[in-house]
Amino acid sequence: MNEKVKLLTDNIEKVIVGKTDSVLKIITAMLCGGHVLIEDVPGVGKTQLVSALARSVDGKYNRIQLTPDVMPSDIVGFSMIDQKTHELEYKEGVAMCNFLLADEINRASPKSQSSLLEVMEEHQISIDGKTHELPSPFMVLATQNPVETYGTYHLPEAQMDRFLMKISMGYPSYDDELDIMSRAERSGFAKNIQPVMTLENVCELMGYAENVTAELSVRKYILSLVTATRNSDYVKLGVSPRGSIALLKASKAYAFVQGRGFVMPDDVKAVMPDVLAHRLMLSPKGKSAFENEREALENIALTVKSPDAIEK
Repeated sequence: MNEKVKLLTDNIEKVIVGKTDSVLKIITAMLCGGHVLIEDVPGVGKTQLVSALARSVDGKYNRIQLTPDVMPSDIVGFSMIDQKTHELEYKEGVAMCNFLLADEINRASPKSQSSLLEVMEEHQISIDGKTHELPSPFMVLATQNPVETYGTYHLPEAQMDRFLMKISMGYPSYDDELDIMSRAERSGFAKNIQPVMTLENVCELMGYAENVTAELSVRKYILSLVTATRNSDYVKLGVSPRGSIALLKASKAYAFVQGRGFVMPDDVKAVMPDVLAHRLMLSPKGKSAFENEREALENIALTVKSPDAIEK
């Protein structure tokens, strides 16, 4: 594992116990400028994970609890007339930060959900003919619960496609939860986490991750996986070109996290379910054959031949 990434991972794991894979996936998404949707039951540490990441890199962290009455202006900001100059002045919304936690995003109205589209894709906010650039790095980490769907608004496919990854943390093991209970007795332990790198360090790591090499055979493997989803009888809506680009970026960042300067097929396999599964829409045949999109994707991936191991 890359030394700086290990330092960051160890710091986050002072708060998040036994979820190394989830932590690495979040860091991977951050290093390729992607956004993450965390779907899981309440109380497994989704919010704590995001907070620990932001505190570890000394970034500006904003959190908004989304409800049906949240307005787009609460997220992206608004313009108002300055009483002294009589000119329009931009008032920042919560999106003007490095790490935005959109808690329970599926409880926001479609109008508020759509206000995040430009923010997530272009990393900018356009209001009253003026464009406001977001700071770098910028990352949206949204959460939603797979239960208690009464009064929620399902995220449309266009919104889901903006998320680089969709992950699930799951329940901790018996021993890990015992450790969590002990830590929880120390009031405020999660807030005492100290930064281990600056935002400049993160931008530097992002540059290194972008320069990771992906051979033509690996790129063809990625495209074959994506194409297989479009041609499967189990899938109604396959992965778009944005998905293939996302898988390439995530694979390069994951290879860097693992301490390598080149992508191996195993890197692609490691991030593929998190990057592609939420971009699928199963056909009636797929819904009857598989429990969810992730299971269907893993079955489809078995039909695609992996390139020989790359040695360098």
